[in-house]
Amino acid sequence: MTTWNLQETYCHLLICNGGSCMKRSGEEVTQAIRAEIADLQADRYIHTSRTRCNGRCSDACVVIAYPEGVWYNGITPELGRELVRKHLAGERLEEQVAYAFGDRRFVATGRFIEGTAKG
Repeated sequence: MTTWNLQETYCHLLICNGGSCMKRSGEEVTQAIRAEIADLQADRYIHTSRTRCNGRCSDACVVIAYPEGVWYNGITPELGRELVRKHLAGERLEEQVAYAFGDRRFVATGRFIEGTAKG
């Protein structure tokens, strides 16, 4: 997927392809998200980038949505497709939100994986 003109892009999904996420279907999540974007002809609205480790290994597979600053955990290929549909509708995949940017800092939602976040 190539996006040369980002002027219509309103969502950038950063998909973790670090070691732990790759062990938990990171490649399949990446391909599912990109396939859903292509299937919905939404390339001009949602851009994706693979990242290395984002430091939330127990939350694998991690996907981060910007500019919202939403960190999703436990993303599977099926949830990745749903995440794309939600963001196209201006919504979040609430049940997978671990952190969201608010009040000038990241706020934990309580949906992070046990033992990986400090409350």
